[in-house]
Amino acid sequence: MTPLAHSERFKTYFPPVATGIAMLAAWEAACRWFEIPVFLVPAPSVVADSFLNNASSLFRALGSTLKVTFIAFALAIVIGVLTAFLFVQSRAIERSLFPYAVMLQVTPIVAIAPLLIILVKDTQTALVLCATLIALFPIISNTTIGLRTVDPGLANLFRINKASGLQTLLRLRIPSALPYFFAGLRISSGLALIGAVVAEFVAGTGGRSAGLAYEILQSGFELDIPRMFAALFLITIAGVVLFVAMAGLSAWALGGWHDSERRIEA
Repeated sequence: MTPLAHSERFKTYFPPVATGIAMLAAWEAACRWFEIPVFLVPAPSVVADSFLNNASSLFRALGSTLKVTFIAFALAIVIGVLTAFLFVQSRAIERSLFPYAVMLQVTPIVAIAPLLIILVKDTQTALVLCATLIALFPIISNTTIGLRTVDPGLANLFRINKASGLQTLLRLRIPSALPYFFAGLRISSGLALIGAVVAEFVAGTGGRSAGLAYEILQSGFELDIPRMFAALFLITIAGVVLFVAMAGLSAWALGGWHDSERRIEA
């Protein structure tokens, strides 16, 4: 790796890492200086100790939450992309169905989750359905915009060469839509996690299938605030990892040819 690449990595990663360490240090110092009770705001060291003591149950809960998240995310991708393809084929279909997609997005998940959990007998299926609904709209919206946003000159070139609709879709519209699609993935991945956690809060499921939301609720009932913070920390880390993974996937897929991901050398 060249010195320039090392410098770029340092400039990219050092500021957020240093800021995070400084914030944790300030949090620890404030808790110790003002002697804030643990049941109000625990110090990071106390949260870390609770995390280590409850690691097995927390990671088991994380696995349950991520299972719902990944299934919902995959369903959102499949349904969202197919819906976007359908919208692009017909303006009439888009005008007829897109308002309902918007309605799903603007309706709070906490308002419809109880109804879905009542209507769907299997709790796991209800959780997946709730998370899918909240993660679906960014895929539909971004992919539809991407499929419609093509270079006019290239569109005329395809038209002059009498390309079929399928050829235009595969060789022009889909490549043009990929940056928008991956942007939708970055948003949708986080929303799938949020939807899974919110649905778990509403369902309140326990036992071995309990997710991180149940761990947070149970910690609140037991006034085990450090454990609650540890569960919140795991949710945050999971969301960051999902976002970074989608950003890495976008860079891998687009880095060799699209301006949005290509690095301009100085």
